[in-house]
Amino acid sequence: MSLFKLGKLPNDIFDRIIYPNIGLLRDNVMVRPKHGVDVGVFDIGEYSIIVKTDPVFVVPEYGWEKSAWFAVHILASDVSTSGNPAQYMAIDLNLPKKITKEQFSVLWSKISDECKKLGISIVAGHTGIYDGTDYPMIGGATVLSVAKKGNYVTTEMAEEGDLILMTKGPAIEAVGILSTMYPEIVEKEGGNELRRKGESFFYKMSVVEDALSLSSLGLRTAITSMHDATEYGVWGALHDISRASNSLVEIQEESLFIDDDVEKILRIFEEKTKIPIDPYASISEGTLIATVKKEYADQAIDVLSRKGIKAGIIGRIREKGKRGVYIKGKNTIKELKFPEEDPFWKVFFALNKK
Repeated sequence: MSLFKLGKLPNDIFDRIIYPNIGLLRDNVMVRPKHGVDVGVFDIGEYSIIVKTDPVFVVPEYGWEKSAWFAVHILASDVSTSGNPAQYMAIDLNLPKKITKEQFSVLWSKISDECKKLGISIVAGHTGIYDGTDYPMIGGATVLSVAKKGNYVTTEMAEEGDLILMTKGPAIEAVGILSTMYPEIVEKEGGNELRRKGESFFYKMSVVEDALSLSSLGLRTAITSMHDATEYGVWGALHDISRASNSLVEIQEESLFIDDDVEKILRIFEEKTKIPIDPYASISEGTLIATVKKEYADQAIDVLSRKGIKAGIIGRIREKGKRGVYIKGKNTIKELKFPEEDPFWKVFFALNKK
Protein backbone atom coordinates (compact mmCIF):
# COMPACT_ATOMS: atom_id res chain seq x y z
CA MET A 1 0.00 0.00 0.00
CA SER A 2 1.24 3.50 -0.85
CA LEU A 3 2.31 5.71 2.03
CA PHE A 4 0.93 8.78 0.25
CA LYS A 5 -2.35 10.17 -1.01
CA LEU A 6 -2.73 11.04 -4.69
CA GLY A 7 -1.40 14.45 -5.69
CA LYS A 8 1.55 16.50 -4.49
CA LEU A 9 3.53 15.05 -1.61
CA PRO A 10 2.82 16.63 1.80
CA ASN A 11 5.12 19.22 3.37
CA ASP A 12 6.68 16.86 5.91
CA ILE A 13 7.73 14.36 3.23
CA PHE A 14 9.24 17.17 1.17
CA ASP A 15 11.13 18.49 4.19
CA ARG A 16 12.37 15.09 5.42
CA ILE A 17 13.15 13.27 2.16
CA ILE A 18 13.45 15.65 -0.78
CA TYR A 19 14.97 18.87 0.50
CA PRO A 20 17.96 17.27 2.29
CA ASN A 21 18.82 15.42 -0.95
CA ILE A 22 19.04 17.88 -3.83
CA GLY A 23 22.43 17.06 -5.25
CA LEU A 24 25.39 19.41 -5.24
CA LEU A 25 24.73 22.76 -3.52
CA ARG A 26 26.18 25.31 -5.92
CA ASP A 27 26.67 28.90 -4.78
CA ASN A 28 25.02 30.30 -7.91
CA VAL A 29 21.69 28.57 -7.18
CA MET A 30 19.69 31.46 -5.76
CA VAL A 31 16.27 29.82 -5.32
CA ARG A 32 16.28 26.14 -4.36
CA PRO A 33 13.30 23.73 -4.27
CA LYS A 34 10.80 24.85 -1.63
CA HIS A 35 7.14 24.23 -0.91
CA GLY A 36 4.98 27.07 -2.21
CA VAL A 37 7.72 28.49 -4.45
CA ASP A 38 6.86 28.14 -8.13
CA VAL A 39 10.34 28.31 -9.69
CA GLY A 40 14.02 27.67 -9.17
CA VAL A 41 16.65 30.24 -10.08
CA PHE A 42 20.37 30.08 -10.80
CA ASP A 43 22.70 32.87 -11.92
CA ILE A 44 25.16 32.79 -14.81
CA GLY A 45 27.20 35.96 -15.22
CA GLU A 46 24.84 38.95 -15.43
CA TYR A 47 21.73 36.81 -15.91
CA SER A 48 19.29 34.86 -13.77
CA ILE A 49 17.93 31.65 -15.28
CA ILE A 50 14.40 30.91 -14.04
CA VAL A 51 13.38 27.24 -14.23
CA LYS A 52 10.17 25.27 -13.75
CA THR A 53 9.38 21.58 -14.28
CA ASP A 54 5.84 20.16 -14.35
CA PRO A 55 3.96 17.20 -15.79
CA VAL A 56 2.61 17.40 -19.32
CA PHE A 57 -1.08 17.22 -18.47
CA VAL A 58 -3.35 16.11 -21.34
CA VAL A 59 -7.05 15.23 -21.04
CA PRO A 60 -8.47 14.00 -24.37
CA GLU A 61 -12.02 14.71 -23.14
CA TYR A 62 -11.22 18.44 -23.28
CA GLY A 63 -10.53 18.04 -27.00
CA TRP A 64 -6.99 17.89 -28.38
CA GLU A 65 -6.70 21.62 -29.10
CA LYS A 66 -7.86 22.62 -25.61
CA SER A 67 -5.64 19.95 -24.07
CA ALA A 68 -2.60 21.35 -25.87
CA TRP A 69 -3.44 24.93 -24.85
CA PHE A 70 -3.81 23.95 -21.21
CA ALA A 71 -0.67 21.80 -21.16
CA VAL A 72 1.44 24.75 -22.33
CA HIS A 73 -0.21 27.32 -20.05
CA ILE A 74 0.25 25.19 -16.92
CA LEU A 75 3.99 25.33 -17.59
CA ALA A 76 4.17 28.95 -18.74
CA SER A 77 2.04 30.21 -15.85
CA ASP A 78 4.46 29.14 -13.14
CA VAL A 79 7.43 30.78 -14.85
CA SER A 80 5.42 33.97 -15.39
CA THR A 81 4.87 34.29 -11.62
CA SER A 82 8.55 35.24 -11.47
CA GLY A 83 7.60 38.31 -13.51
CA ASN A 84 9.33 37.00 -16.63
CA PRO A 85 7.94 35.31 -19.74
CA ALA A 86 8.69 31.67 -20.52
CA GLN A 87 11.22 31.49 -23.37
CA TYR A 88 12.58 27.93 -23.74
CA MET A 89 11.10 24.46 -23.28
CA ALA A 90 12.48 20.92 -23.07
CA ILE A 91 9.66 18.39 -23.25
CA ASP A 92 9.35 14.65 -22.66
CA LEU A 93 6.27 12.85 -24.00
CA ASN A 94 5.66 9.28 -22.83
CA LEU A 95 2.61 8.54 -24.93
CA PRO A 96 0.04 5.78 -24.31
CA LYS A 97 -0.30 3.06 -26.93
CA LYS A 98 -3.89 4.06 -27.69
CA ILE A 99 -3.01 7.48 -29.12
CA THR A 100 -3.44 7.66 -32.88
CA LYS A 101 -1.19 9.36 -35.40
CA GLU A 102 -3.93 11.88 -36.16
CA GLN A 103 -4.48 12.68 -32.49
CA PHE A 104 -0.76 13.14 -31.85
CA SER A 105 -0.47 15.36 -34.93
CA VAL A 106 -3.16 17.72 -33.62
CA LEU A 107 -1.78 17.68 -30.06
CA TRP A 108 1.80 18.42 -31.09
CA SER A 109 0.96 21.06 -33.69
CA LYS A 110 -1.22 22.91 -31.17
CA ILE A 111 1.48 22.70 -28.49
CA SER A 112 3.85 24.26 -31.00
CA ASP A 113 1.32 26.94 -32.00
CA GLU A 114 0.71 27.98 -28.40
CA CYS A 115 4.44 28.07 -27.68
CA LYS A 116 4.86 30.42 -30.66
CA LYS A 117 2.13 32.72 -29.33
CA LEU A 118 3.83 32.88 -25.93
CA GLY A 119 7.34 33.29 -27.36
CA ILE A 120 8.60 29.86 -26.30
CA SER A 121 11.19 27.91 -28.31
CA ILE A 122 11.16 24.12 -27.95
CA VAL A 123 14.87 23.30 -27.72
CA ALA A 124 15.06 19.66 -26.62
CA GLY A 125 12.92 16.66 -25.80
CA HIS A 126 12.11 12.99 -25.99
CA THR A 127 9.02 11.35 -27.49
CA GLY A 128 7.97 7.70 -27.37
CA ILE A 129 5.07 5.28 -26.91
CA TYR A 130 5.26 2.98 -23.90
CA ASP A 131 3.32 0.39 -21.93
CA GLY A 132 2.09 1.52 -18.55
CA THR A 133 1.43 5.14 -19.47
CA ASP A 134 -1.96 6.81 -19.63
CA TYR A 135 -3.67 10.18 -19.58
CA PRO A 136 -3.56 12.73 -18.09
CA MET A 137 0.14 12.63 -17.07
CA ILE A 138 1.97 11.72 -20.27
CA GLY A 139 5.41 13.11 -19.55
CA GLY A 140 7.02 16.24 -18.24
CA ALA A 141 8.57 19.48 -19.38
CA THR A 142 11.03 22.08 -18.16
CA VAL A 143 10.49 25.72 -19.06
CA LEU A 144 13.13 28.43 -18.68
CA SER A 145 13.34 32.19 -18.80
CA VAL A 146 16.47 34.36 -18.98
CA ALA A 147 16.28 37.60 -16.99
CA LYS A 148 18.66 40.30 -15.93
CA LYS A 149 20.37 39.22 -12.72
CA GLY A 150 17.99 39.57 -9.78
CA ASN A 151 15.05 40.70 -11.90
CA TYR A 152 12.47 38.23 -10.59
CA VAL A 153 10.21 37.60 -7.62
CA THR A 154 9.18 34.49 -5.67
CA THR A 155 6.72 33.87 -2.85
CA GLU A 156 9.64 34.09 -0.40
CA MET A 157 9.83 37.84 -1.04
CA ALA A 158 6.47 39.01 0.37
CA GLU A 159 7.14 41.72 2.95
CA GLU A 160 5.34 43.00 6.04
CA GLY A 161 2.81 45.67 5.06
CA ASP A 162 2.41 44.45 1.48
CA LEU A 163 -1.17 44.27 0.26
CA ILE A 164 -2.54 41.02 -1.17
CA LEU A 165 -4.17 41.16 -4.59
CA MET A 166 -6.35 38.48 -6.19
CA THR A 167 -7.28 38.27 -9.88
CA LYS A 168 -10.49 36.81 -11.38
CA GLY A 169 -11.78 35.31 -8.12
CA PRO A 170 -11.74 31.69 -6.92
CA ALA A 171 -12.53 28.35 -8.59
CA ILE A 172 -11.70 29.45 -12.14
CA GLU A 173 -10.19 26.08 -13.03
CA ALA A 174 -12.89 24.08 -11.25
CA VAL A 175 -15.62 25.79 -13.27
CA GLY A 176 -13.61 25.77 -16.51
CA ILE A 177 -13.05 22.02 -16.31
CA LEU A 178 -16.50 21.03 -15.03
CA SER A 179 -18.23 23.16 -17.68
CA THR A 180 -16.05 21.68 -20.42
CA MET A 181 -16.51 18.08 -19.24
CA TYR A 182 -20.21 18.32 -18.37
CA PRO A 183 -21.77 21.11 -20.45
CA GLU A 184 -25.10 19.30 -20.58
CA ILE A 185 -25.48 19.59 -16.79
CA VAL A 186 -24.84 23.35 -16.85
CA GLU A 187 -27.20 23.88 -19.78
CA LYS A 188 -30.00 21.78 -18.27
CA GLU A 189 -29.94 23.65 -14.97
CA GLY A 190 -28.75 27.09 -16.05
CA GLY A 191 -29.55 27.49 -19.73
CA ASN A 192 -27.52 27.84 -22.91
CA GLU A 193 -26.00 31.22 -22.01
CA LEU A 194 -24.63 30.01 -18.68
CA ARG A 195 -23.23 26.91 -20.40
CA ARG A 196 -21.45 29.13 -22.91
CA LYS A 197 -20.05 31.34 -20.16
CA GLY A 198 -18.94 28.30 -18.17
CA GLU A 199 -17.02 26.86 -21.11
CA SER A 200 -15.34 30.24 -21.67
CA PHE A 201 -13.65 29.94 -18.26
CA PHE A 202 -11.41 27.24 -19.73
CA TYR A 203 -9.32 29.85 -21.52
CA LYS A 204 -9.03 31.89 -18.33
CA MET A 205 -7.06 29.03 -16.71
CA SER A 206 -3.74 30.83 -17.10
CA VAL A 207 -1.98 33.57 -15.14
CA VAL A 208 0.50 34.46 -17.88
CA GLU A 209 -1.19 37.74 -18.80
CA ASP A 210 -2.01 38.59 -15.18
CA ALA A 211 1.56 38.15 -13.97
CA LEU A 212 3.33 39.83 -16.88
CA SER A 213 0.96 42.80 -16.71
CA LEU A 214 1.78 43.31 -13.02
CA SER A 215 5.51 42.90 -13.64
CA SER A 216 5.44 46.04 -15.79
CA LEU A 217 5.02 48.07 -12.58
CA GLY A 218 8.41 46.92 -11.27
CA LEU A 219 9.58 43.68 -9.69
CA ARG A 220 10.46 43.94 -5.98
CA THR A 221 9.85 47.72 -6.04
CA ALA A 222 6.09 47.42 -6.71
CA ILE A 223 5.32 43.70 -6.96
CA THR A 224 7.03 41.58 -4.32
CA SER A 225 5.61 38.11 -5.03
CA MET A 226 3.17 36.25 -7.28
CA HIS A 227 1.62 32.77 -7.05
CA ASP A 228 -1.05 30.90 -9.01
CA ALA A 229 -3.84 29.25 -7.05
CA THR A 230 -3.76 25.65 -8.25
CA GLU A 231 -4.65 22.71 -5.96
CA TYR A 232 -6.51 23.83 -2.81
CA GLY A 233 -7.31 27.10 -4.55
CA VAL A 234 -7.02 30.54 -3.00
CA TRP A 235 -6.77 29.21 0.55
CA GLY A 236 -3.92 26.92 -0.45
CA ALA A 237 -2.11 29.73 -2.28
CA LEU A 238 -2.32 32.02 0.75
CA HIS A 239 -0.85 29.31 2.96
CA ASP A 240 1.94 28.79 0.41
CA ILE A 241 2.82 32.49 0.57
CA SER A 242 2.70 32.47 4.38
CA ARG A 243 5.00 29.45 4.59
CA ALA A 244 7.46 30.55 1.89
CA SER A 245 7.82 34.12 3.19
CA ASN A 246 7.52 33.20 6.90
CA SER A 247 4.69 35.68 7.34
CA LEU A 248 1.26 36.05 8.89
CA VAL A 249 -1.40 36.65 6.25
CA GLU A 250 -4.56 38.60 7.11
CA ILE A 251 -7.55 38.49 4.74
CA GLN A 252 -10.49 40.89 4.92
CA GLU A 253 -13.62 38.77 4.59
CA GLU A 254 -15.65 41.63 3.10
CA SER A 255 -13.01 42.16 0.37
CA LEU A 256 -13.26 38.64 -1.05
CA PHE A 257 -15.09 38.40 -4.38
CA ILE A 258 -16.33 35.67 -6.70
CA ASP A 259 -17.54 35.83 -10.30
CA ASP A 260 -21.35 35.54 -10.42
CA ASP A 261 -21.25 32.83 -13.11
CA VAL A 262 -18.64 30.84 -11.20
CA GLU A 263 -20.90 30.89 -8.15
CA LYS A 264 -23.96 29.82 -10.15
CA ILE A 265 -22.14 26.93 -11.84
CA LEU A 266 -20.61 25.68 -8.59
CA ARG A 267 -24.08 25.63 -7.01
CA ILE A 268 -25.36 23.55 -9.93
CA PHE A 269 -22.67 20.93 -9.41
CA GLU A 270 -23.05 21.10 -5.64
CA GLU A 271 -26.75 20.29 -6.01
CA LYS A 272 -26.07 17.61 -8.61
CA THR A 273 -23.54 15.71 -6.46
CA LYS A 274 -24.71 16.75 -2.96
CA ILE A 275 -21.08 17.57 -2.19
CA PRO A 276 -20.38 20.94 -0.49
CA ILE A 277 -18.01 23.11 -2.56
CA ASP A 278 -15.94 25.84 -0.93
CA PRO A 279 -14.98 28.02 -3.93
CA TYR A 280 -11.88 29.32 -2.16
CA ALA A 281 -10.56 25.79 -1.52
CA SER A 282 -11.23 24.67 -5.11
CA ILE A 283 -8.55 24.25 -7.76
CA SER A 284 -8.06 27.55 -9.57
CA GLU A 285 -5.30 27.74 -12.16
CA GLY A 286 -5.94 31.19 -13.61
CA THR A 287 -6.29 32.98 -10.28
CA LEU A 288 -3.17 34.97 -9.40
CA ILE A 289 -2.35 35.95 -5.83
CA ALA A 290 0.20 38.77 -5.68
CA THR A 291 1.70 40.91 -2.95
CA VAL A 292 1.93 44.58 -3.82
CA LYS A 293 3.50 47.62 -2.17
CA LYS A 294 0.69 49.74 -0.76
CA GLU A 295 1.51 52.76 -2.89
CA TYR A 296 1.19 50.69 -6.08
CA ALA A 297 -2.12 48.99 -5.29
CA ASP A 298 -4.30 51.29 -7.41
CA GLN A 299 -1.90 51.07 -10.35
CA ALA A 300 -1.87 47.28 -10.08
CA ILE A 301 -5.65 47.06 -10.28
CA ASP A 302 -5.71 49.58 -13.14
CA VAL A 303 -3.09 47.79 -15.27
CA LEU A 304 -5.05 44.55 -14.92
CA SER A 305 -8.36 46.26 -15.64
CA ARG A 306 -6.97 47.59 -18.92
CA LYS A 307 -6.38 43.93 -19.91
CA GLY A 308 -9.94 43.01 -18.96
CA ILE A 309 -8.83 41.18 -15.79
CA LYS A 310 -10.86 41.82 -12.64
CA ALA A 311 -8.75 42.23 -9.51
CA GLY A 312 -9.06 43.44 -5.96
CA ILE A 313 -7.11 43.85 -2.73
CA ILE A 314 -8.21 41.14 -0.29
CA GLY A 315 -5.74 41.50 2.59
CA ARG A 316 -2.20 42.18 3.73
CA ILE A 317 1.00 40.64 5.02
CA ARG A 318 0.58 41.41 8.69
CA GLU A 319 3.78 40.26 10.36
CA LYS A 320 7.08 38.59 9.50
CA GLY A 321 8.58 35.80 11.56
CA LYS A 322 5.31 33.96 12.11
CA ARG A 323 3.14 31.79 9.86
CA GLY A 324 -0.59 31.42 9.42
CA VAL A 325 -3.60 32.74 7.53
CA TYR A 326 -6.34 34.68 9.32
CA ILE A 327 -9.76 35.85 8.11
CA LYS A 328 -10.92 39.14 9.60
CA GLY A 329 -14.64 39.88 9.72
CA LYS A 330 -16.42 42.95 11.06
CA ASN A 331 -16.08 41.86 14.68
CA THR A 332 -14.14 38.62 14.46
CA ILE A 333 -10.81 37.23 13.42
CA LYS A 334 -10.28 33.50 12.97
CA GLU A 335 -7.43 31.30 11.82
CA LEU A 336 -7.88 29.59 8.47
CA LYS A 337 -6.42 26.10 8.46
CA PHE A 338 -4.99 24.57 5.30
CA PRO A 339 -7.86 22.78 3.50
CA GLU A 340 -8.08 19.08 4.25
CA GLU A 341 -9.09 18.43 0.65
CA ASP A 342 -9.83 20.19 -2.61
CA PRO A 343 -13.61 19.72 -3.16
CA PHE A 344 -13.20 19.79 -6.95
CA TRP A 345 -11.78 16.27 -6.99
CA LYS A 346 -14.65 14.78 -4.97
CA VAL A 347 -17.14 16.39 -7.36
CA PHE A 348 -15.17 15.34 -10.43
CA PHE A 349 -14.92 11.68 -9.39
CA ALA A 350 -18.54 11.58 -8.26
CA LEU A 351 -19.66 12.77 -11.69
CA ASN A 352 -17.38 10.23 -13.39
CA LYS A 353 -19.16 7.40 -11.56
CA LYS A 354 -22.60 8.45 -12.80
